[in-house]
Amino acid sequence: MTKSSASAKDASQKDAVSPSYEQALDELERLVASMEAGQLPLDQLLASYKRGAELLGFCRERLQAVEQQVKVLEGGDLKPWGDS
Repeated sequence: MTKSSASAKDASQKDAVSPSYEQALDELERLVASMEAGQLPLDQLLASYKRGAELLGFCRERLQAVEQQVKVLEGGDLKPWGDS
């Protein structure tokens, strides 16, 4: 696999994860609820766990990216919410 095809594959996988933080969080919450219900067959439970891990990673990355943008906007100092 060439470098460009590998990066294209990575980009398509990121697009497949979820186009927005809110959608990813919503899907993650649904997955957790179905897993907690205890009604999933073992193979589906494993697939749900893997998907949940992908979504969790995506959400964490988005939150970190937004936090970095806020730091830049605030001049490098992340201010507490109450100090507006």
